[in-house]
Amino acid sequence: MVTIQDVARAAGVSPATVSRVFNGGKVTAARAESVRQAAAELGFSPNRLARSLRKQQSSVIGLIIPDIENPFFTSLARGVEDAAQRTSMSVVLCNSDEDVDKERRYLDIALGEHMAGVIVAAASRDRTDLSPLLDRGMPVVAVDRRPHDADIDAVMVDNQHGSEVATRHLLRAGYRRIACITGPAGASTAEERLAGYRSALHGELGGDLGDPARREAYVRYGDFRVEGGRAAMEELLRLPEPPDAVFVANNLMTVGALEALREAGRTPPGVGLLSFGDVPWAALTGSSLTTVELPSYDLGRTACELLLARMAGTAGLLQTVVLRTTLRARESTAGPTEG
Repeated sequence: MVTIQDVARAAGVSPATVSRVFNGGKVTAARAESVRQAAAELGFSPNRLARSLRKQQSSVIGLIIPDIENPFFTSLARGVEDAAQRTSMSVVLCNSDEDVDKERRYLDIALGEHMAGVIVAAASRDRTDLSPLLDRGMPVVAVDRRPHDADIDAVMVDNQHGSEVATRHLLRAGYRRIACITGPAGASTAEERLAGYRSALHGELGGDLGDPARREAYVRYGDFRVEGGRAAMEELLRLPEPPDAVFVANNLMTVGALEALREAGRTPPGVGLLSFGDVPWAALTGSSLTTVELPSYDLGRTACELLLARMAGTAGLLQTVVLRTTLRARESTAGPTEG
């Protein structure tokens, strides 16, 4: 039986290029014509590609996420599982711990086990490498984070817009020295959320941080974990002019930031605190936190539906689905107080 590798050899391209031609990916017109001509000469069709892949695959989907302890990813995983169960597919959950090497090992396992497809929230924008899967024609969908130059379907949150809305909310509440605790450099979500913060402060409501150099003095990079948020907040509180509000780029770092504020005796809303992502246990701390609500379950469900369509050969052109966030204003951003 003619395989994708046979077509690739005949056309003088990689198997990934053949897969892109038949799955709606970005390929030059000349290469696409070469692939289609080779496929026609060999009697190979897109449907045969899907069938040949299915014969080698299990009924298992791999889901690789960076932090299983984060409720955001727990909800995302539930969305994936619910969508997969409706088609009798099973989901194997893999926790990369934001570690590219650990992520790579899970990608190797996906290949070795002939998984039907993989959904991945990349550990790194620049260093996550999906080419081994794509070269074998395995369907892959990015969720929440997109690796750089990966020619795949993706389901994302509009991080920059959500962060800009959040920062403008703090400005309109009267805060002027607004800090940002973002995630690690190289994580696409961290960079997009930082870009939204910068965009809001650069506009007409720039307040005390209209000057770029002064603005950057209030930016700290964390690790998307509780301790990272605590350490960043402690640094900010040591500044000669500490912030009067903090936009924190994920829920776990918000917990750490809140702990540091309470220990310093500076609690919201005197120091405004706004979290990008829900903090489910925030009510237990006595705080009513303003949050940017994320559609985590819908991210997972939509990513799985895209993957299933790609596996079945019915997905058409590659697509990126962007889901919006919702700002939930509560008392932690009610306005600044002196002292």
